[in-house]
Amino acid sequence: MKKYDVVALGELLIDFVQNGNSGQGNPLFEANPGGAPCNVLSMLSKLGYQTAFIGKVGDDILGRRLGQTIDAAGISRDGLRYDSSINTTLAFVHITEDGDRDFSFYRSPGADTMLRKDEVSEVLIEGCRIFHFGSLSLTDEPSASATRYAVACAKKAGKLISFDPNLRPPLWKDMELAKEAIWYGIQNCDVLKIADNEILWLTGEDDYDAGVEKIRTRSNVKLINVTLGKEGSIAYHGRKRVYGRPYLNQRIVDATGAGDAFCACVLGYVLEHGVERFTEKELEKMLLFANAAASIVTTRKGAICVMPEKAEIDAKL
Repeated sequence: MKKYDVVALGELLIDFVQNGNSGQGNPLFEANPGGAPCNVLSMLSKLGYQTAFIGKVGDDILGRRLGQTIDAAGISRDGLRYDSSINTTLAFVHITEDGDRDFSFYRSPGADTMLRKDEVSEVLIEGCRIFHFGSLSLTDEPSASATRYAVACAKKAGKLISFDPNLRPPLWKDMELAKEAIWYGIQNCDVLKIADNEILWLTGEDDYDAGVEKIRTRSNVKLINVTLGKEGSIAYHGRKRVYGRPYLNQRIVDATGAGDAFCACVLGYVLEHGVERFTEKELEKMLLFANAAASIVTTRKGAICVMPEKAEIDAKL
């Protein structure tokens, strides 16, 4: 049985990102392979780790291209399933002037939501060191049940579990259901990456320290990382609170995948150091490396195919 450092489950889709206009003034969209879990795995692969993905795409032109893409990125597709009856999920991404994103999804249903419990590879989960997932696979059935089953398998096998809410409000029928699902993820993970707007929405606290304390009262997360966009990031471990300064760019092209690059770099650090003990210096080093990687990604369009090499991140540092 092949061993993997990180196995992730979730969405693999096409991000159609506007890339100029036609001669007639119509927007032109570039089909970029994406999906947060595979973005994380792609960055980890660039860092030299062994990765594998569990999920589903359509048995169509785009789905087959996605399979080829993750293969080329060094991500095992042994856990990837193809559905001949449902098309690959699509997301149209509008980039605002400050580089932020507005999403429109074509996913009612999309192939990623059709992953069944019996299609989840227990072998991949049992052979990994860290299992990673997000909330998008919890929006619909049968993928929600498949996700919970995969998490149960990871817990039974004693794996470290990583969770990123990656909140996308348009994909939820009810935001209270979204909160329930995200609390489920938090209560079942060891490592949490959560964005500033997500912690405010989830906890009702605009003070990050207060928000983290609410999370701690309802979970046993060992390492919590709050990403602050242009303001940097904060790591919470035990009683330690460490701030990581940002690396700012003159021009942000596309923020898609930046948080996933950050998440991957944190997981790489956990793979090397474990999750039980960190000094403040180690946490700061972890955050600066992750912030630098995220900063590089914002200067490029796309996600899976544009993750930086370790040498690029070191040069940024």
